Amino acid sequence: MAQQQYSSRAILMITIVIAIILIVVIWPLSMIGKGSVKAGGGDDADARIQPVAKLELAKAAPAKSDGKPRDGATVYNSVCMACHASGAAGAPKAGDKAAWAPRIATGMPALIKSATNGKNAMPAKGGAADLTDAEIKAAVEHLVGLSK
Repeated sequence: MAQQQYSSRAILMITIVIAIILIVVIWPLSMIGKGSVKAGGGDDADARIQPVAKLELAKAAPAKSDGKPRDGATVYNSVCMACHASGAAGAPKAGDKAAWAPRIATGMPALIKSATNGKNAMPAKGGAADLTDAEIKAAVEHLVGLSK
């Protein structure tokens, strides 16, 4: 009889432990969607799917003008160099003779027109709306001079 009594107690204890475990596991699952417990560990899905990095092409601060037209090197260094030094957005690199040869063959008026009106990813006037026609011409001549 002692053996039977021991088995009944063991079965009762095991049943209580299993019931507690089930309550601990099932209770939080029943609360999902009711506002008290969030699925996914509480982190926001929108935050998890955002890109790791973001590329922004920012224009360099324009050189302060004293009213006089800027020379080609100054305009190139403050505006054009942002893309033409690295080849960003498909811009031909300054000094790359192979890339510039077919462009130079079109003539200076065509190059100046492209720089003034924009071409492909390059905005009009390289994004510097304050450039005069003389400054654009000087910058194009400087850039072509680097690539000959």
